Amino acid sequence: MRVGIVCPYSFDAPGGVQFHVRDLAEALLAAGHSVSVLAPATDDTPLPDFVTSAGRAVPVKYNGSVARLTFGPMTAAKVRRWLEAGEFDVLHLHEPMVPSLSMLALWQAQVPVVATFHSSLVRSRALQIAYPLARQSLEKIAARIAVSEDARRTLVDHLGGDAVVIPNGVYTAAFSAAEPRPEWQGTPDRPTIAFLGRIDEPRKGLPVLVGAVPAVLDKVPGARFLVAGRGEDAQEETREALGDQAGAVEFLGGVSDEDKARLLKSVDLYVAPQTGGESFGIVLVEAMSAGAVTVASDLGAFLRVLDDGAAGALFRVGDSAHLAQTVLDLLADPERRDAYRERAAAFVGRFDWSAVSEQVLAVYEMAVAAGAALDVPAHTTTRDGRS
Repeated sequence: MRVGIVCPYSFDAPGGVQFHVRDLAEALLAAGHSVSVLAPATDDTPLPDFVTSAGRAVPVKYNGSVARLTFGPMTAAKVRRWLEAGEFDVLHLHEPMVPSLSMLALWQAQVPVVATFHSSLVRSRALQIAYPLARQSLEKIAARIAVSEDARRTLVDHLGGDAVVIPNGVYTAAFSAAEPRPEWQGTPDRPTIAFLGRIDEPRKGLPVLVGAVPAVLDKVPGARFLVAGRGEDAQEETREALGDQAGAVEFLGGVSDEDKARLLKSVDLYVAPQTGGESFGIVLVEAMSAGAVTVASDLGAFLRVLDDGAAGALFRVGDSAHLAQTVLDLLADPERRDAYRERAAAFVGRFDWSAVSEQVLAVYEMAVAAGAALDVPAHTTTRDGRS
């Protein structure tokens, strides 16, 4: 099958959607399919061979974060050339309501279209603005995917219709087989607790974790907090907030995929203190795959990824005191930590790309079949990639 995948967000500063697109493409290529990805990126951004750059993006505030998008006549021309050259059987658009590449590709699509929706929002002004721009083109979408129940609910509330829920994928073996780094490993007296994310983005919750640090250190003075992510201003704010206790927090800066896996393999606990705007929680799956005991805010998306709390501990969103007590309870209870690890190891298999890509391929086949019934042009292919 010839698959075209469009990512609206720039690969210059990759996040969850970009990683999802990249890993899906790799899983489909490994299964024998032909895949091309179109995404914003500057000329000097390292890209996989299967990614075509649509040019530089501009930063735009979106969903409590900063998204890097590209739009306009020149970009539309690049999209058209990519579509014509690809001769795709199916076009897979991510976040087609975001005014970027996916929306441009939807306007021009002449083959069966599958759309994946990632965002989870109670109320989205961005979607309300974008809806009139894409309303007619939405009829081109043959099948919809939502990465979680939260994302599906956002889609239903804002656009109507429905979607099949297929979770984000993770190469779980890359995390379970990772080698720990001794300097990141903890001991009973000096346990290590990790945070991963954009530390200068408030909704990722670093201030919530920082607020819990003094109470944890009061009971476990040797505890170490390893923070991975970029943001110099947030580092300085953290040091000022903690004063004499700032030495317990070690900033690692941005980490590679390999070091992320090694960090999660090394630490005693992984903390996800996000305060909102999360539709899935892929880093929780990565942490569980690596064997790190996960402590997460009780957002709906996190609750589901952690099997309603059976695969990891939960604390009240934004409540630093409750987070500190949850961490202390776990550090004092190795049997409970082992129980979480055991349940997590059994639960993460449903998120492995071997399972997720099969579900996505089934949706592709349904879209192609629907397109054939409606006389939408596409090549005749089978799941194993043969024409």
